[in-house]
Amino acid sequence: MMKQLPLLLLFSLLTGKLSACTHAVSRVIATEGTDAVLPCSPSTRVNLQDKLFDWKKVGQGGETLQEVFMYDSAVYYERNSGQSEQFKGRVSHFQTELKQGNASIIIRKTKVIDSGSYTCVFPRLQPRQEFCIELIVGASPEPYVTILEESKDRSLLQCLVRGAFPEPKVEWWDSSGNILPAAEPHVSKAGDSYDVILQTTVTKTDNYSCVATQEEINHQTKPAHIYVHLNGAATKPHVTILKTEDGLKVQCEILGASPKPLLQWKDSSGNIVPAAEPQVSERGGSYDLILQTTVTKTDNYHCVVTQEEINHRTEAEIYVSAQW
Repeated sequence: MMKQLPLLLLFSLLTGKLSACTHAVSRVIATEGTDAVLPCSPSTRVNLQDKLFDWKKVGQGGETLQEVFMYDSAVYYERNSGQSEQFKGRVSHFQTELKQGNASIIIRKTKVIDSGSYTCVFPRLQPRQEFCIELIVGASPEPYVTILEESKDRSLLQCLVRGAFPEPKVEWWDSSGNILPAAEPHVSKAGDSYDVILQTTVTKTDNYSCVATQEEINHQTKPAHIYVHLNGAATKPHVTILKTEDGLKVQCEILGASPKPLLQWKDSSGNIVPAAEPQVSERGGSYDLILQTTVTKTDNYHCVVTQEEINHRTEAEIYVSAQW
């Protein structure tokens, strides 16, 4: 479990400024795009149906910045001309809970710019009551991964996390969960959001994952995965039976081999079975091949893959019944 920072300190760290709420009664953390409830009730829990309460977002020095929401004696002022454009159409209250003294509001589809200090004021209560609530909205986009360069024995991988807040820690993992050595991340900032690029070079075939962690908001993104096949050696071929108008065919498929391999179908006696020309495609120096042949007798058939340049051979077997 990630260690949770004290929330007032957290807000100061994220914004680089002291909070306007020196005595916040509540602090709310949300992920961008989700709804956030800012809680507020007068200490006396009076019926608020015929009362006034006003929500504002305040500046670091305590000055009022934006009108967020106002309720006055059963009149709902969301569309009040004084309401900030930032909040129009996104803020509502709990109408059925006013009798219980609930002046809380919901901010829907929160944005990073919604982060800050909010006041909930009851100016007509005796004595006047005011409460301060902190809202911290984090942006947590999923990483985007790609192969920048590849050769027979190494690949350069890149992970891009764009528009995150707060700044995430980005890591490359192998399939066993080990953290891979990587270059220093390249970090750029636009407004309150961060773009992070992390590159690493890998030298073995494996499934690799990029993970972004934001400890301050106790959040970790869903890993982005990428498969890397290296060292040129062809993996075991995939073989299957195809039923066509011309009879039974067996198909052998190999992906990502380098150098280009030789594919052959053989019967159980080791005889080469005549086959059509293989279908070949190339991508980045690696080859994908498909080899088909028609069979007319019951037997065990083998697809044999040979790469003489690297002294490598692999094969797969399939049983075919002529009555199939």
